[in-house]
Amino acid sequence: MPQQPDDPRQTRRLPETLDEFQQAEGHPQFRVDVERIRFSPYYSRLSAVTQVISQAGAGLAVHNRLTHSIKVAAVARAIATHLSTRTDEANRIVTELGGTHPVVVQAAAAAHDLGHPPFGHLGEQTLDRLARTRFGLVEGFEGNAQTYRILTRLDEHDRPGVGLNLTAAVRAAVLKYPWRRSEGGPRRGGGSKFSFYAIDEPDARQALSAYPAITEGQQTVECSIMDISDDIAYSLHDLDDFYRAGLLNPATLSAEFRSWRRDLAQLRAADAATLAADTRTPGHSLELLWRRMQFKDSWIADPDAFSEAVAKVSSEVIDGLVAEPFDGSLASERGLARFTTAWIARLQSSIEVHRHPDIRSGHVSLNRQAWHEVAVLKFLHERFILERPDLAVYQRGQASVLERLVDGFSAWLEDPRDARRAPRRLIDLVDLATDDHRQLGAPLPDGTAVETLGRGRGIIDYVASLTDAQAISLDALLAGRTERLWDAGQGL
Repeated sequence: MPQQPDDPRQTRRLPETLDEFQQAEGHPQFRVDVERIRFSPYYSRLSAVTQVISQAGAGLAVHNRLTHSIKVAAVARAIATHLSTRTDEANRIVTELGGTHPVVVQAAAAAHDLGHPPFGHLGEQTLDRLARTRFGLVEGFEGNAQTYRILTRLDEHDRPGVGLNLTAAVRAAVLKYPWRRSEGGPRRGGGSKFSFYAIDEPDARQALSAYPAITEGQQTVECSIMDISDDIAYSLHDLDDFYRAGLLNPATLSAEFRSWRRDLAQLRAADAATLAADTRTPGHSLELLWRRMQFKDSWIADPDAFSEAVAKVSSEVIDGLVAEPFDGSLASERGLARFTTAWIARLQSSIEVHRHPDIRSGHVSLNRQAWHEVAVLKFLHERFILERPDLAVYQRGQASVLERLVDGFSAWLEDPRDARRAPRRLIDLVDLATDDHRQLGAPLPDGTAVETLGRGRGIIDYVASLTDAQAISLDALLAGRTERLWDAGQGL
């Protein structure tokens, strides 16, 4: 019989015996996890899932969820390797908390976006609304919770019921928000962010139990490294995309930053409602960013650090990088590579370790100045890309695609004459979710049957597993207007 390792962090739901090739690897248990994630069809699918702007809509070579995950893994592994080889107080704290294995961090980074549905965060918000309003699923949908559900339930390696049967360390390392939706409160992400549904909670609790020194509601050290690396990559690689596409107008960016510095006294005296009512006035959005940071993260938000971050981003991004339009030349490529490499190296070197972090932070975090700089970098694309009317119109269309899919599959499964012809994987997921809800044994929402919850969660699981292109193709199929029936229907 296979035996569990002595280290609880290396235990799996079901014991396994590694073969001679697997045992030859360093950190063999964790290396197996990395390879299972990389060979997963859910991982391959990330190459066709939107990061910020859909490739299908933009016609650009932009980052997708796969390229983003690969870069997060590179940043995270470098940080973990550095921390694991130090011999100072920081390393002592890390060791007391359960240690940091670069391979575990790498696995968590590879897996962290598996649960993202088609069309990026827009798809996440749409499926959350549909799960709650159409099926009475009070927990709705959340990409991080879906990631955990994929790893531990939906994806399978070679046996049913345990997902990929990953080690406790890797499962715990993907729990960015280690609580259920109803338990979020004032913690990181509040009530809208959480990392496991009630039906997957026993598995998550078992994984977290391998880290007794980590307090409830806190990430493991390896998870906090992955989380920071996600922020670093997101802030810089999306900037890379929009700079290459020529979507960052230097004059507009400069006006926002220049006006904020010039009118700071008046902006600080204005009330939030006045600022929010006219965000197109230069300087207003940047001041609102500061107000949000101060309100949500008073433990670290500092006006001087924010001013320094604004000045640095203004100098190096607006007056530096963006001032020279990207023209596809080798010189432009070198300039962008130097910029990105320098920022990543500096942010990686700004890591701090805390034995008792704030409730909204992790044991490993960016220092105060770097934290503000990342926030200002992310502000650039949140304000000047995500709020563009053309993108908003396109995203509303994408939301309609998902809504039609959910309603179409729901109507299909409710048709007793034709339900048996629904896609086999959809039927499997509905059966699995129904069993999960039945085993949960918790009180059901008034008037809601277990079968309704199971059907709803199964449909949401199915639609969330599609790529952008598959969602669009299936929408056309359900409407009876595809011109390539057999191609469009493959992989259902």
